[in-house]
This record gives sequence, structure tokens and C-alpha cells, in this order.
Amino acid sequence: MVRLQDYAIFNHLQQSGVPLRASARFGEGLAAALWEREGRGHYHYNPANHHTLSFWVAEGAGFRRLRGRGYDPIHGESSLWVVPAGAPTAWEAAGKGRLLHFYIPTPVFESRVVETLDADPSLISLREEGLQRDPSLENIIRSMVLPLSWEEPADRIAITQAGEMLTAYLAARCSERPPKALFIRGGLAPVVLRRVQEYVEAHLEQDLTIEDLAAVAGLSPYHFAHAFKRSTGFGPYRNVLRRRIERAKRLLAAGKIPLSDVAQACGFGSQSHFSARFREVTGLTPRQFGRCFHDRSLVQRVG
Repeated sequence: MVRLQDYAIFNHLQQSGVPLRASARFGEGLAAALWEREGRGHYHYNPANHHTLSFWVAEGAGFRRLRGRGYDPIHGESSLWVVPAGAPTAWEAAGKGRLLHFYIPTPVFESRVVETLDADPSLISLREEGLQRDPSLENIIRSMVLPLSWEEPADRIAITQAGEMLTAYLAARCSERPPKALFIRGGLAPVVLRRVQEYVEAHLEQDLTIEDLAAVAGLSPYHFAHAFKRSTGFGPYRNVLRRRIERAKRLLAAGKIPLSDVAQACGFGSQSHFSARFREVTGLTPRQFGRCFHDRSLVQRVG
């Protein structure tokens, strides 16, 4: 298993004492880290063994990419910068900035080139690029990455799917010679969809990932996520969350089960995270749902 310290830029920042707010593996060699930068100075990254996507979550207007005697400015919040593997970079920092790094090993990127572009990865390379904003990337990061609990087992499918989407988008958006993209035309065959749904139901209490479900379907994670949504109308994460909440409802309706046990049986790492997701889906906390269900049952018995 790849450790976070195996990513060169992560290791460099950690050894330099930059405050780390969060970090996690995002499945199949991918990883992310959220850094809090403050102060002034120059820093230099040696050629890394991975591609790096930098996204300024907040502030960051005082940073700039140095190029000899010149520089490229960072435009602050929501700016992005892509640094290919093997490319040294130098930076100047001034002020504050909350910075999300997404680390992509070269073999993982090459596999996404094959899957998303239907191209020979030896002919495609990721180019260094700074973007003031990219609505598609920003939407994935702000809606699918930042709001989730990275180490929460129940969110692993969403986290790993976000990693797949970011990598696939970079392969298409920032490739040196982007060929015609490969479009997904069909959904899952009914027998395959049924097999995936049965697997999910049998493993709801476990730490599921997009790779797990794709393996059951016999597809790559990228193709599986698209085909699953074509078949069901919603993504794998939303489907698994719905199944977990439905199981939770049944357990709550049975009564006399501690909420911590319900959370564990439904694949949530903590009672607080379970309560938050349950309320997000149903509009009620688990305790409120339990009271409403039992009050209604009591009225029906009395009536």
C-alpha cells in the first residue's frame, strides 16, 4: 500500500513543517492533502514521482509561480495549478492560503488516458498549466471532496469516485495532445446491475469503495460509475447511501437498538456521522425518526 510519505511533494511539505489540516488516500494510488500556508518565502519542488493538482480553497492571492526572472501569478481562491511528474517548480509565498493538493501517480494517470481518451498513454503527456478557474474541477472539489469526511468509511465510495473523476478530467483537459474523448453510450446489463446491488446489500456494514463495485461489475472504476448512473439515474455513492439509510430505518423501527450499533451495522464510522447523513436524506435525526415511527405505531394499536 502506498503511504502518503511516498508522495514527494507531500513529504517535502510535511518535513518543512507546513500545517497539515487533512489527508487521505483516495483509492488506487491516489491521495489528497489539505495544507494551511502562511508567511513569506521561496520554496522549490524537486521533480516528483507523481502529478500534482493544486487548488486554492481560500485566499492564496499572494502566491506565484517563479520562472527565471519572471513569474506567473496565482489569482487567489479557486485558482488551480497542474504540475506534471518530473517537472521542478519554484514558488514565492506571501500571506495566507488554504491549499488542496491532489497527488496522481503516473501509472494511474496513464490508465485513465486509456479509459477516458481511448489513446496510447505513451503519446499523451500532462502539461503544466495554471487556471484562474475551471468550473468543472471546482465543482468536483467543492461538492464531492471538501464536504466529506475523508476517513469516514461510509463516504469512501464518494471519495474514490471523486478521485476517479478528477483524474479522468485532467487526462482530457490538460493533456498535451488531447484526442477525441471516448463517450460512454450504454448502462449496465440488468444481470450486472442486480449483481452489484446484491453485493452492496450484503456488504453495507463494510468500507466500500468504487473499485470494489467496479470489480463486481467487471469494469474499470471510471466506466462503472458512468454506466451505473446511466442505468439508475444516480451515482454509486448516492445509491449506497440510500441503501444504508433504508437499513437504518428498518433497525430503528425494530426499536431497542443503540444508535451506535445502528451506525455500525449500516457502515458509518461514528454515530455523529450517521446522524448527519440520516438527517440529510430524511429530514429527521435518527431519534426523531424512531419516536415518530413508534408514536404512529402506538396510535394505530390504540385505534
